[in-house]
Amino acid sequence: MRVVIGGASGFLGAPLVVHLRQRGHDVTALVRRTAGQGESWWKPSEGLIDQTLIDEADAVVNLSGSPISQWPRTPARKREILASRLDATSTLARAIAAAPTPPAFLSGSAIGWYGTDRGDEELTEDAAAGPGFLAEVAQRWEEAAAPAVDAGARVAWLRTGIVMDRSGGALKLMLLPFRLGLGARLGDGHQYFSTISRRDWIAAVTHVLEGELSGPVNLAIPDDVTNRDFTRTLATTVHRPAVLAAPAFAIRLALGGLADDLLGSLRVRPQALMDDKFSFADPGIDRVLRTALGRGA
Repeated sequence: MRVVIGGASGFLGAPLVVHLRQRGHDVTALVRRTAGQGESWWKPSEGLIDQTLIDEADAVVNLSGSPISQWPRTPARKREILASRLDATSTLARAIAAAPTPPAFLSGSAIGWYGTDRGDEELTEDAAAGPGFLAEVAQRWEEAAAPAVDAGARVAWLRTGIVMDRSGGALKLMLLPFRLGLGARLGDGHQYFSTISRRDWIAAVTHVLEGELSGPVNLAIPDDVTNRDFTRTLATTVHRPAVLAAPAFAIRLALGGLADDLLGSLRVRPQALMDDKFSFADPGIDRVLRTALGRGA
């Protein structure tokens, strides 16, 4: 397949490009600097892209977006988080809609679509949207793909959970305190924590790309994992104790609004992938963390 990828240099995009090329796909990475081999220049903030590239593509994958983890989330930072996603998605969606035969569109999203705290509710792709800033971002992010949907393209929204790999993302930030024996559960630890290994994320996106799935697709393991489970398992995996607890009031005092992201509960179920017979290499949190830390299955 001829595949075009936005956000191809990031924590998720870079290994996805490598994987797809290893499978024989012709992958073009969209870049904002001078383009080299296997790359094409674009400027999503101004809606600029090589239309011919999209016309000739079989599929387009969009992973572009400013990181959400930086704090504090000032009004300017919030505008950047939202604009970076809307600009990239709308630029690609309009180009797809203008193509003679619209290519498939795998559009980035996040489990934040469901909000920050849904308690024990099982969240399949049919669940209602949630409230809050990140939920609004994800919902508008998905809505920005409307031109591609209206043009008849196969569109899948990649509602990504917390992706685990030692090279980056959330796990890289967590490893130092856990290796020092300072790992701690957050609050009472009963909140659900929906995650996925990076290799399963790549495999799942490839499954969607090469298959026929459309609509929202939850990218998270099928196992129910709480923050308490995660804390205990990560500590065991790095051979350190984890007897500490960070009280909810202290987290809120230290982090303000960011605390809601850490203390909220999202029990996400990857129903679309399971119904489409996708097989997880790392279906439980023990396997996720062993793989993420390079320790085998």
